[in-house]
Amino acid sequence: MSRNILIFGAGKSTSYLLDYFIEKSGPEALQLTIADLHIDRIPPSIGNHSSVTLHKLDITDAESRKRAISGADIVVSMLPASLHHLVARDCLELKKNLVTASYVSKEMEAMKEEVKKSGLIFMNEIGLDPGIDHMSAMQIINEIRAKGGKMLLFESFTGGLVAPESDTNQWNYKFTWNPRNVVVAGQGGAAKFIQEGTYKYIPYHKLFRRTEFMEIPGYGTFEAYANRDSLNYREAYGLQDALTLYRGTMRRVGFSKAWNMFVQLGMTDDSYTVENSENMSYREFTNLFLPYSPTDSVELKLRHYLKIDQDDIMWTKLVELDIFNPKKIIGLKNASPAQMLQRILEDQWTLAEEDKDMIVMYHKFGYQVEGKKKQIDANMVVLGENRTHTAMAKTVGLPVAMATLLILNKKVTTPGVQIPIREEVYEPILKELQSYGVEFREYEVPYLGYNPDSVAG
Repeated sequence: MSRNILIFGAGKSTSYLLDYFIEKSGPEALQLTIADLHIDRIPPSIGNHSSVTLHKLDITDAESRKRAISGADIVVSMLPASLHHLVARDCLELKKNLVTASYVSKEMEAMKEEVKKSGLIFMNEIGLDPGIDHMSAMQIINEIRAKGGKMLLFESFTGGLVAPESDTNQWNYKFTWNPRNVVVAGQGGAAKFIQEGTYKYIPYHKLFRRTEFMEIPGYGTFEAYANRDSLNYREAYGLQDALTLYRGTMRRVGFSKAWNMFVQLGMTDDSYTVENSENMSYREFTNLFLPYSPTDSVELKLRHYLKIDQDDIMWTKLVELDIFNPKKIIGLKNASPAQMLQRILEDQWTLAEEDKDMIVMYHKFGYQVEGKKKQIDANMVVLGENRTHTAMAKTVGLPVAMATLLILNKKVTTPGVQIPIREEVYEPILKELQSYGVEFREYEVPYLGYNPDSVAG
């Protein structure tokens, strides 16, 4: 008898997830129902498969949503994070297990007691970051503890970047995930972390000038800026006594300094809308943030404002984005500066059909055992195949799919709203991911603690 997996959403991150389920559909007796508003965008290789049923569905239609969920054995939500709670409430009412790649929201957290009481599993944060970062970190932390080690330091960094062979612009960057998340990154409060026992805070306007550097063998040097709250997982990871806890986002060296120009200009602001944004040219948008001058050009005013010369690499990066073009029109009604900037960047940073992306993850573990301080560095690099089968889709979609099957086959049984930090979840998934080329390399290195010289600014 077949088991029905209901998948809400068939966007960019689902290519590997759907391939995985189809590959397992025979041996695992799976039937897949893919519910999406735009089923016409689903490739024929997926939509025409004998194990797949396409269901056009508006997620806000409560009756249709519940009817779809009632016929499922397990539900996977690949919808935008803000919509998971709609699916979660129905899953609770209809007694269905749920898997998502998104952060545990306040709405999901509020269901915690009822989900546990119902014996249901609501598995969240089982994608890349959050997801593979949790699982790989907990595996090594628990191995350190098993040999009597006490954790002193944990740092974790992840980047969705462009692969070296597709790195064709001055910024060494292209969008591999939701562009909006890139443009508004770091807003909404100061980044906070703990460094050698001292709490540290970085306000948004300073965030991109306080970067840490790291080397990935074979791939060169990267930089990272701090995530908003590095202390979120202190309790979940059992790191309440760790002296250093820092999580960040990785980019190629030089990106953060250049991005900081947009921050200082005010172009990343998402708190207000711009008059006549729809008809505004790229050049007019750039001029919005500069002082009036009856004689100076927009280019000259910008260089003066940012204190950069015409032969500065920062200037070259700005020119490459075509932000001074008087003919290109934004074309967005009632748009915020951040939305307008995103439109401009999408012209230059969208992956071409054969472009490959790259996921980089880097962990540092500092610990003490038998009176000696030791350190393990671990890194993972995954390269995409093309614009559809990206490294991002692979590292987000495969863990979601694997967790779904583990729950369906009753190999993961602990109920509750949860993240993948227990051995019954992370061990089989990390092992299976290796067969798809997603694995960590570990290195024993001298214990350095937190290196204050690696932080610029």
